[in-house]
Parts: sequence; structure tokens; C-alpha cells
Amino acid sequence: MQNVLIIEDFADTRSWLREVLIGAFQAIEVVEAATLAQARKELAERSFDLALVDINLPDGSGIELVAEIVRQSPTTYCVMATIFDDDQHLFPALQAGAQGYLLKEQSKAEFIRSLQGLLLGEPPLSPAIARKILRHFHAPSEQPEQGNLSDREKEILTLVAKGYKRGEIGPMLGITPNTVATHVKTIYGKLNVSSRAEATMEALRLGLIQL
Repeated sequence: MQNVLIIEDFADTRSWLREVLIGAFQAIEVVEAATLAQARKELAERSFDLALVDINLPDGSGIELVAEIVRQSPTTYCVMATIFDDDQHLFPALQAGAQGYLLKEQSKAEFIRSLQGLLLGEPPLSPAIARKILRHFHAPSEQPEQGNLSDREKEILTLVAKGYKRGEIGPMLGITPNTVATHVKTIYGKLNVSSRAEATMEALRLGLIQL
């Protein structure tokens, strides 16, 4: 593993992923991109052994980029690095050609171990994702959830509705403030709300909190 491209819009998360990659592979060159446009520019100028791709980017979906990389640079190993643990993100990413799927909620040590498995031919999958894939194929008649909140999103919505601020939620759940912010944005989008008050009403409707 010689060179890696990180595609992630949050600067703090990019720094964290850089540290993880150096911890996993040591003598590597790491290039960063914050948008699809920046990533496409880097990919047009050189090839990469590994691409760590976020899903929700300012100018589009990282899943679309993975499909492009697979077509244009089939030797690049694509791994999703994301907060999304639901079927409607996981399976389209795998279908697009992603060869790994890691959740940012993992600790740095767990992330490093998952990536080091690449050197042994092991696909990097977070344990929760591996279990989800197994359940999917063990119960083929079940349909993926459509538009529902994941367990993590329900946790965060509950805390938001109880009045906790984003900076307080992160330490409570062992995740970064950036990850909380991304979750909140996704929750608001799924529920079609734009304020804490509206989110609280949805939490009541869903039975996550009580008056």
C-alpha cells in the first residue's frame, strides 16, 4: 500500500483518517479531497492503491464516485468510511463496487485493524456491517427499510429532543461532534424537519420520548 486518497468533507475527520492510515500502513502517501470535484481532479492526475470514501459529500454522493473509480481505475481498492449503517446506503455502495464498509464510530485501533486486513486479503467491514450483510442473505424475503431511522439515529434524535446540544451528545455516545452533526442533518432530512422543535414532535410521534 503506497498511496491513498481520502474523500471526506469534514477537516477534523480527514485528519483522524490520515492518522488511522499512517497507523495502519506507516510509509504511505496520503492525499485529501473534501468534495467530489476535488477527488475527480486527483484521480485524473494519478492512480491510488486505496480510496477511503465518505458517502454524504457537499456536491454529491460518494457512492457515485465509487462506481466511477471502479470503471476508470479498477486496481484502486474502494472502502466506504461513513456514519451510515442502514441498508439503503450499505447495499447501493456494495453494488457500486465498494470492497469495504467501515463505520466512523469505530475506535482508531479497530479502524486500523480493519484496514490492515487488506494486506491479508480480508475485506474491511465493521462488525455491525458484517452482521447486517449476513442477516440480509439469511432472510432474503425481507425488504430493506425504506426511509426509517437507524438505531443510532433514533438514539441521537432522542437526545436532541431531550434538549442535549450536539457537543454534549458526542461524548455520551462515544462519537465526534462532526459525526453527530452529520447524523442530525440526515435525521432532519429523513423526517423532513428543519428545527429542534419539529424534531422533538417527531420523536414524540415515534414514541422515542414522552411528555
